Amino acid sequence: MDEPELFRQGGFRLAQRLFIEGDIRGDERQIARIREFAQVQDKLADDVVAWMAQQPKGQGRALFEEALADRANAIGPLKDFFEQVDAKPYWVDDERLERGAKAITRAGLLGLFPLGDMSLMGGYLASRATKSLVGTGEIEYKATRRLVETAAWWIDVTTPGALKHGERGYASALRIRLVHAHVRAAMNRRDDWDYAAWDRPVNQVQTAGTLLLFSLVYVFGTQLLGLRYSARERGDILHLWRYIGWLMGVDDELLPTSEEDAWRLLWLLAATEFIPDDDSKRLAKALIEANAAVGEGRGAVGKVLSHVSVAVHSSISRLVLGKTNADFLGLPNDPVAQAAIVAVAGVNFAAETVRRFIPGATALQERIGQAGRRGYVKRLEKIFAPDTTYAQHMRAA
Repeated sequence: MDEPELFRQGGFRLAQRLFIEGDIRGDERQIARIREFAQVQDKLADDVVAWMAQQPKGQGRALFEEALADRANAIGPLKDFFEQVDAKPYWVDDERLERGAKAITRAGLLGLFPLGDMSLMGGYLASRATKSLVGTGEIEYKATRRLVETAAWWIDVTTPGALKHGERGYASALRIRLVHAHVRAAMNRRDDWDYAAWDRPVNQVQTAGTLLLFSLVYVFGTQLLGLRYSARERGDILHLWRYIGWLMGVDDELLPTSEEDAWRLLWLLAATEFIPDDDSKRLAKALIEANAAVGEGRGAVGKVLSHVSVAVHSSISRLVLGKTNADFLGLPNDPVAQAAIVAVAGVNFAAETVRRFIPGATALQERIGQAGRRGYVKRLEKIFAPDTTYAQHMRAA
């Protein structure tokens, strides 16, 4: 089969040449099977949301939070929901979860660049998935806040120990699962939802694609920026996200068990989902404006900061997504900024190479990264007061 656009240029073409062993291309039968999941949603979470809608205003969400804190409070569909998520799969390895989280933490705030510039921006290429984002309106008109809350959620679920029952990351994964169900319910109520063209809203394929963007694309993106991982670390990061995906209701068949699995799935999604349209452009524009907002209210210095922010973030996106996709999304083309990114990646790679040979350096880098992430979250809470219960997004849906 022909290569999808995502693998014809930019970073993913480079990955196919340097990092991927063997042929990851799918065939017609595999594509047909993937497309079946575009009509599958998340019955357990959808049943909870339908039940919540029948409760007095605000009470349904309160009952969910009570059950999240104490399973004895789980009633109705909440009981079935929590029985499922509490039944930890046999394949979950707590030591691998811990190692994967530490490997992500080691990147510190550098990890936020692939998150926004590769994962989120790359996700906008999937035009069917963007329909729910545009439908709620929030991702476009409150792009900065949503970017901040996505970063905070990502830090929550990738902090070492956070996926244990009762911990913050575990709760965050389940809350976002409910947000997805609320959005599905809202989109399914719309008279103008085009099921033939857009599939089921927030379906299994789209959720699995999001997980790949936050796991495989994140690992690849940080590697392009100079970070280095062992094969075991890469596998542990994907294991961590496999469990996050399971908590979020993704079907087992769509949860990669290895790095090779993840690349094969990404290829299939690139061939069937990563087909941008005008909504992709709108969302990319909103994200660019969110990057420019760093200079608001700072006068002449602010204008410089805004220009640099947009140039840096757009350059990272261009280097990964390729010229054709970047031009379609309207990303600024700044060769100087792109050269600077490549130079910084080279410096990072050299430093990472040294780290691997110095005893204790990796553990030190993990502590530094963790401190940086904690400080970042505290600043976000002070400036934006992000809603960690996501009640606002449930109401908006």
